[in-house]
Amino acid sequence: MNNCEINENDIARCVRKALKEYFKDLDGEEPCCGMYDMVMDCVEKPLLEMVLEHACGNQSRASEMLGINRNTLRKKMLQHGIA
Repeated sequence: MNNCEINENDIARCVRKALKEYFKDLDGEEPCCGMYDMVMDCVEKPLLEMVLEHACGNQSRASEMLGINRNTLRKKMLQHGIA
């Protein structure tokens, strides 16, 4: 197993754990609509922050690592208030 597989499993495990806690905290209530957007927003900001940190703030390098266009990265940074 390579490092990417290990990290992906760790990330998936963290998401599952957080969602399990979310449903537990609802205590039988229905979850809000738009859970997909809620989870993606929660995951996307730290992902962008950590990749940018790893790339020493180089947006071109970060966008390559993420597999997205640099303009898309800049748009997402604005959406999440990342300078």
